[in-house]
Amino acid sequence: MSTIEKEPGSTETPPQVQRLRRDAVGLVGVIFMAVATAAPITAMVGNVPIAVGFGSGTGAPAGYLVATVVLTVFSVGYVAMAKHITAAGAFYGYISHGLGQVAGMVAGLLATLAYVVFEASIVGVFAYFAHGTVNDLLGVEIPWILLALAMLALNAALTYFDINLTAKVLGLFLITEILMLGLMAAAVLLNGGGPDGVPLSPVNPANAFSVNGLAAGSVGLGLFMCFWSWVGFESTAMYGEESREPKRIIPRATLVAVVGIGLFYVFVSWMVVAGNGLDEVVAVASGKDPGQIFFGPTERLLGSWAVDLFKVLMVTGSYACGMAFHNCAARYLYAIGREDVVPGTRRTLGATHPEHGSPHVAGFVQTAVATAIVVAFWAAGQDPYIHLYTLLAVLGTMAILIVQAMCSFAVIGYFHVRGRHPETASWWRTLLAPLVGGIAMVYVIVLLFQNQKTAAGAASTGLFFQLIPYIVLGTAVLGAGLALYLKFRAPDRYEIIGRVVLEDTAERD
Repeated sequence: MSTIEKEPGSTETPPQVQRLRRDAVGLVGVIFMAVATAAPITAMVGNVPIAVGFGSGTGAPAGYLVATVVLTVFSVGYVAMAKHITAAGAFYGYISHGLGQVAGMVAGLLATLAYVVFEASIVGVFAYFAHGTVNDLLGVEIPWILLALAMLALNAALTYFDINLTAKVLGLFLITEILMLGLMAAAVLLNGGGPDGVPLSPVNPANAFSVNGLAAGSVGLGLFMCFWSWVGFESTAMYGEESREPKRIIPRATLVAVVGIGLFYVFVSWMVVAGNGLDEVVAVASGKDPGQIFFGPTERLLGSWAVDLFKVLMVTGSYACGMAFHNCAARYLYAIGREDVVPGTRRTLGATHPEHGSPHVAGFVQTAVATAIVVAFWAAGQDPYIHLYTLLAVLGTMAILIVQAMCSFAVIGYFHVRGRHPETASWWRTLLAPLVGGIAMVYVIVLLFQNQKTAAGAASTGLFFQLIPYIVLGTAVLGAGLALYLKFRAPDRYEIIGRVVLEDTAERD
């Protein structure tokens, strides 16, 4: 069972709630799920061409280097919280403990919104890739909506069972996509690069803040696309209740995921620039088929078989990403539901499967919501990539970046304002690093607002795009309003907002 953490000095006996399956996954499994959520092959093929062609040009790899440093600094405070708080809600729990229940409820609903729409978004890009790949390789035309519905059904089925099954499936797909990207990058390096050899200018940090090569783009857009590629790495903490030794595993998994993803992104993007050449890469990335900055060097150095395999792995990689986001959304719905903030949800959303220990009801609810979103876009005649993927990705990213910024300041509030765990608190780990990380996250949010129209591309002319900031704002207002209502009308429910933690890792004073 999980329990609701009591504040120091409280004598109230907290109610018990159903918990997720304990010791279901180890360090490697948590890393697999976090990295799969970040979706390396989808992030690289989808974001690097935009960062190169319309962002900072050949300085895009340097942008990934800067993002690696910033997110590593952000993670210092994040993992400090993970050592003391283990909760499926992750950000929801951290922010509630650090900034109070009102901020916690805001963060909980924003994070839930983000992960709910992220699955639908990735379903769109999966359907797009799968439709093209099946048509190219087999000559079979399958409507994208059927592929999308098949993915949603498979997600629901797999995540109904033990989280360990999901980890194994994600691990298989993740290893293959990383091997493919690594094979392409290694081939470029071992063949001496491209027309300019292996230039060092693409990884010069100064070039992340200027437009380089023949690009006529935006530094802000380039940097934002780099940060966008990491969305999902923070999901390590939400598997704490299901992992072995969460106080040890979650901090390690988070840092391994952040640094490992970062160094890999820098290397792959650098080799892509080198393999195409400093002048040619910008022209290709901003052309009609931007994916050729990956496929061109792959075919030239490895052969057409590698391009076909690359396309297949883009399908499996996007599927793995979508399934990982399904797990994230289900756990946030479960985390909020088990607190019974809305009466009756503890028995429904907050229920876990008696045998598998999975949040099966929350998982089915997430499937229903994601299916409704996908079907709505299809019925409206929207494109799975241009509209479904892009618009929902912008919406989810805007919401999750705000939550990440709040989490940084929550670290400071928890350790220094509330004075919890002085044995962990330090000027660097819990004060300066979170402050720098929080300010950096605010800057990335500003970049998104400044470049959201460019990031949305052809989808930026529709009504849904115009509504994105208002959807995020409305969700935040709803969270604050709900928390304040409970504070005055149901204080017992207000007190437990974001406070359900794993019993054997609950804080003890």
